Amino acid sequence: MGALKVFVIAGEPSGDALGAALMAGLKQLTPDVQFQGVGGLLMQGQGLESQFDMSELSLMGIAEVLPKYLHLKRRIAETARAVVDAKPDVLITIDSPDFSLRVAKLVKAESNIRTVHYVAPTVWAWRPGRAAKMAKMIDHVLALFPFEPPYMEAVGMDCDFVGHPAANAPRATVEEQAAFRAAHGLTGADPLMLVLPGSRRGEVARLGPVFGEALGALVRQHSDMQVIVPAAPSVADAVEALMATWPVPAKMIDVRGLEIEAGLKLKRTAFAAADVALATSGTVALELAAAGTPMVSAFDLHWLSRAIISRMITTDTGSLINHVTNTRVVPEVIGDAFNTKNVLAAMEGLLADTATQTDAMEQTMDLLGRGGEDPGVRAARAVLDRL
Repeated sequence: MGALKVFVIAGEPSGDALGAALMAGLKQLTPDVQFQGVGGLLMQGQGLESQFDMSELSLMGIAEVLPKYLHLKRRIAETARAVVDAKPDVLITIDSPDFSLRVAKLVKAESNIRTVHYVAPTVWAWRPGRAAKMAKMIDHVLALFPFEPPYMEAVGMDCDFVGHPAANAPRATVEEQAAFRAAHGLTGADPLMLVLPGSRRGEVARLGPVFGEALGALVRQHSDMQVIVPAAPSVADAVEALMATWPVPAKMIDVRGLEIEAGLKLKRTAFAAADVALATSGTVALELAAAGTPMVSAFDLHWLSRAIISRMITTDTGSLINHVTNTRVVPEVIGDAFNTKNVLAAMEGLLADTATQTDAMEQTMDLLGRGGEDPGVRAARAVLDRL
């Protein structure tokens, strides 16, 4: 048998991280493996030569996607053609369903290439019919959460819970945290807040100004508070421009000039060293939970996207911590409620009580596989076992 040929597609930073870990796992289990596809810097670090810049796919929301529709449609067609021409043993698509599932649909129409989708659709939160639609072009799903396989299997797809990478990520030591704080001029008593305005330009532009206004009011009441903003490389320039408009001094953690592992370590250290965080809703909540950092979660969309999507939601929480633990301990400021006043009130409440989230964060990490096999290796094994 020749080399295992894998075509892998990711469309945003969180997918890039999952893809890189999966690629590393496949190389560990099957040293003779070849990769083609689309991915970011982390996947490229594992040997992928991306067909085009992954940032072209980092869009979210109906109104946000529409202006780019024709370009995305061309990318979908050319990527599907590349898959069919490559004749891989498996096509692995990672999240970004608006792009990746359309690619998989075209591939299935022209071939019998096995298709795997990494990250189950959140049918437990909104649009439950997506699972049945996905089953028409996806053979196998790799799930991040232990409650997801029954939803996928019910409509005929194979599904394996492979754990979430946040649960097994290294945690910064006490010494590393102290060194980080010292490097940023923080004493042991200075409260440190992380602000995470998102990894997509649309999120930074929409959420960032409100974050800044709320921070201005908060820092006036807590004059010793320090604000640090870890920025995803894909939006670092946008975050830097945003921070220049804020009424509070803040320091950006910019990892663009660092080696990948050094950048990840710096980010994890910042997360662990912080006392609290104001974060855009999403995967970053699990990274904060892994670091033991309590948070306020915030999110909003373009008004048109919000109006349409709000009719499809089947849960009362967008926080992964709240959902995994079936609690509501993480404060959320979402949609119509997203404004300066409400973000400020949520942050004041968090500063007054930072202990309430502790048990839920620990429980979340346990449920997501803390202490078990590396999720990248586990995902790779699941793919190989079903080929």
